[in-house]
Amino acid sequence: MTKRDYTQEFKEQILKECQEVGNVAVVARRHNISPNTIHTWRSKARKTGSTKPLPADEAKRIKELEARLERISTENDRLKRIVAEKELQIAIMEEVRDRKNPR
Repeated sequence: MTKRDYTQEFKEQILKECQEVGNVAVVARRHNISPNTIHTWRSKARKTGSTKPLPADEAKRIKELEARLERISTENDRLKRIVAEKELQIAIMEEVRDRKNPR
C-alpha cells in the first residue's frame, strides 16, 4: 500500500461532503478513498479543530491555536444566538397555543 498525500482543501471538502451526505462509506467509494482514512481525518478535525497540522515552531503553533480558538468562539457565540432565538420562538408559540381564544 502506498500513502497518498491529500491537500488540506481536499480533506476539508471530503469531510464537508460526509457531513452533508451523512454516510462516510458512500463518499469514500465515490472518491476511491478508504473509509478509515476519512474517519482518521474526522477524528483529527474533532481533536484539533482542523485537518491542517499545527506548525512545528512554538510561536507559530501558539498563534495558530489562538486563531482557531477565536474562530471556534465566534461560531459558538453565533450558535448560542440561534438557540436563544429558537427558544424564544417556541415560548411564543406555546403561549399562543395555550390561550383559550387566540384572536
